[in-house]
Parts: sequence; structure tokens; C-alpha cells
Amino acid sequence: MPEDLAALVTSIAVRARAASLELAVSPTRARNAALSDLADRIERSQDVLAEANQRDLSSAGANGLKPAEVDRLTLTRERLAHLAESVRQVAALPDPLGEVLEEATRPNGLVLRKVRVPIGVIGIIFEARPNVTVDCAVLCLKSGNASILRGGREIFETSQALAALVSESLEYAGLPRDCVQLIPTTDRAALDVLLRLDAHIHCVIPRGGEGLIRFVAEHSTIPVIKHFTGVCFVYIDRAADPAMAESITVNAKTQRPGVCNAAEQLLVHRDVAQALLPRVASALAARGVALRCDAPAAAILAAAGIASEAATGGDFTREFLDLVVAVRVVASLEEAIATINRDGSAHSDAIVTADRSAADRFMAGVDSAAVFWNASTRFNDGFEFGFGAEIGISTDRLHARGPMGLRELCSYKWLVTGTGQVRA
Repeated sequence: MPEDLAALVTSIAVRARAASLELAVSPTRARNAALSDLADRIERSQDVLAEANQRDLSSAGANGLKPAEVDRLTLTRERLAHLAESVRQVAALPDPLGEVLEEATRPNGLVLRKVRVPIGVIGIIFEARPNVTVDCAVLCLKSGNASILRGGREIFETSQALAALVSESLEYAGLPRDCVQLIPTTDRAALDVLLRLDAHIHCVIPRGGEGLIRFVAEHSTIPVIKHFTGVCFVYIDRAADPAMAESITVNAKTQRPGVCNAAEQLLVHRDVAQALLPRVASALAARGVALRCDAPAAAILAAAGIASEAATGGDFTREFLDLVVAVRVVASLEEAIATINRDGSAHSDAIVTADRSAADRFMAGVDSAAVFWNASTRFNDGFEFGFGAEIGISTDRLHARGPMGLRELCSYKWLVTGTGQVRA
């Protein structure tokens, strides 16, 4: 590994740590001013951002990206407007820093306060999602954390353009530019260095495909918050409203098929499979979705004249990230729950039913970060949850689970006030 590359990445981490200590005690108004200015800059810089994004898009074919992946890479004017709005939403959220979580007075007179504080320096490793550059930077900034961003080669030009705007907004608000830094290379060796700088970086969050996330988790000496895959289910219960079953399934699968909270698996209760599965499958097929079915589902669709493919065993645990869904018929609610807990990824799963007791059993029994009743899995998202944005969706069980907003990017410390007490 070139010594100058290792020195560069280490220097970035050292400067980020110094900036994080300053940012942790910065006034709310300064952080909000930076965010408000950034939202304005994004809107004013749409042409510049579009040009940078187009340079990345022109290389998409050579990089072997699928259509759904190209969609994730693309920054339309609508998405830029949404991005600017998400920044403003974060600015409008309450400042989490200094919030008192617990308070108690001990018998000896010591006053204990547990208060929310930043984690410190957070490394964000991501692939072909340009909005992550801004989403992560602003959430870290608002929560008092310095961030080090390392984007994939697929969005390198876009990420650089967005990071430049962030730097300008930090300077405008009087905050250190080192609060947000982008690794200026896509060389994998830089990532190897970054993942071992545990003396300066306190948390790493990978956002991308399973291969990237596993690489980070296996090579990092820094704690990693992660989700490996988004194998999300929709279960149509025997008490499902037909129109709702169709609408939710189609939305969960097709609204944005290349994202982690898109549905990849469809389960249908056998009592309603004959009546509902052809309707739902027809609606999916009309939107270009390929249906990979088990034998019972395939037989029902064949009788209805709807084309499908025979699923392989691997299809029932696969994250397609494409217009493909695996379909199974299940005998009961309990079988649906067991199937999801066995074959899913503990990310986002939904039940469609008018039966409250079935919904309650499903929501209690499915062990996932977010469980939905009569709503699309696509709502497992920081913007939709009112966080303004998210830094990722965690399927871990320690520290944070589900969309990670401002509070999830904080730790806490104990402030202890005495009047001269000493321990005997």
C-alpha cells in the first residue's frame, strides 16, 4: 500500500476527531445554519449536480449496473428537491444533544444525570446512492458527529460535487470543514486503512450490497452498525381486503424495486390463494414483475392463465433488488411467521389483514426491525418516519434498530454533581 495513501486517510481521521470535539459543543443555531444553507445550495446548484451525476451515469454501463441500480444512482430534479427538503426537515428537528435521559439523587447527595452526547467520528461506507452523501453528512452534523464519507466509484463525481456544497455550508456557519470529509479516492486500499483507525473513528456504517457490508464487518476493528440484506415479505392473510392486498403488494414491490425495504417475497394464505393470488399476480405482472413460484402458487396462476417461473430454493431467501418476486402459499398465519423468521433478513415485513388478532400475533411474532399492518414495507424509511432522513436501517439488536435518525446517532454520558463527597 502506498505510504502516502495511508497517511492521507489517517490525516483525515485525525482531523475528523479534532473537529468532532469542537462540533460536540457547538451551538444548535450554528449547526442549523449550516443545514439551512446547504438546502439552499442544493437547490441553486441543480445544474452543477446534474452535470456531475451525468458523468457518473455515462459510466454506468461500463460498470455493469442493472437498471434498478442505475435508478438508485440517478439524481433527478425531483430527487434533488426532495433531498433539499430532507435537509430542511433535519434542521427543523429538535437538537438531541444535552437531552437528559435519566436523573437521580443518591442517598449521599450525589446528583446523577444521564445526557445524550454524540458518538464522535462516524465512518460511512456506501455504494451507488448519491443521496447518502448528504443524508449522512447532515444527520451526523445535526447530532454533533464528525463524518468521514467513502462512496463507491459509481457515484464518485456526484459525491464530490455534493461534498463540496457541504464544505461551503460548514464554512458559512463557522464550523470546521473537517466535520464532514469525503475520502478523495475509490482505491480499495484506502478503505482497508480507514477500517483500522479505531483510535480516531468510533463507529462505521456501511450502506450498500451484502458483499460490501460483509467486507466491512469482517475487516473493521471499529464497531459496525449494519444490515446485510433486505429480504422483505408481504403476507396476505385469509382476512385480507382484496383491493388493499393488491395495492400494498404492488407498491412494496414496484415503487422502487432496487432499495432495501422493497418486498422480495410474497406469502398468501391458502384459504384465499385461489381468489386473491391471480388478482395480485396479474397486477404485478402488468408492471413487469417476474413471478417465481412454489408449486401450489404456480398451479393457481397457470389455471388463471398467468405466466410464472418455477422458483429455485435460493429464490426464497434472495434479495432481488429488481422486478422479481418469489411467491409461496402457506397453510396458516403461524407458518407465515415461521417462514419470515427463517427466510427473511429481519428488515421490513408486512401483513395485510382485517383481523386484528391475526395482525397482533404477526406483529409480535415477526422478529424484524419494522413490522407493518396494512401498510407497505416501503415506509421503513427515515424520511417517512419523520426523522428528516436516515443514516441507514439497522437490523442489529444492539444500540440501534430500524431507521437511524438523530437519536440513534448519539450515545450518552453520566454527569455527576457533588458537594464534596468522597467514597469511604
